Amino acid sequence: MTEDAPWLVVGLGNPGREYAGNRHNVGFMVADLLASRVGGKFGRQKRAVAEVAEGRLGFGGPKLILAKPLTFMNLSGAPVVALAQFFKVPVDNIVAVHDELDVPYGQVRVKRGGGEGGHNGLRSMSKSLGSKEYARVRFGIGRPPGRQDPADYVLSDFAGAERKELEFLVDRAADVVEAVVLEGVEWAQNKYHGS
Repeated sequence: MTEDAPWLVVGLGNPGREYAGNRHNVGFMVADLLASRVGGKFGRQKRAVAEVAEGRLGFGGPKLILAKPLTFMNLSGAPVVALAQFFKVPVDNIVAVHDELDVPYGQVRVKRGGGEGGHNGLRSMSKSLGSKEYARVRFGIGRPPGRQDPADYVLSDFAGAERKELEFLVDRAADVVEAVVLEGVEWAQNKYHGS
């Protein structure tokens, strides 16, 4: 983490009302909650195909740039690079918030670097940034039931039973993002991975 540099928190998702409730759009949901926490309002950013909100974490805390790329998921990297360059954010200070098939529903995990696990948004970010060393807040959506195609599963809305917990889990994911920014990935892992 680079002292005094701003943080770029990227909620991954697809633009458009028809995708708003999809499992794949949980990154947007977390970004929206974080914006409300820091008093930021999303607006179009001229330098990137993205909606951006800005604010500070706590009084005098680090500056947060919250982004929701308006490209589709598999093209998320270009807006992320444009924003990182414009706001002078080092890769160490970038956090991607995304849905994760390999984590059970109800769990939020955090890591820095590593593979993309077939996630097209992460693949696009890694390729465009030329690095995998950004932090990831992984919102568990679990594996699709039966023989359902994972691509169809991520583009479907959360089920009724899942929706009962969704608000709480989005809140927890936002807490994890704040912990990564304020205390670092390892601290966030120690605090949140046991629960």
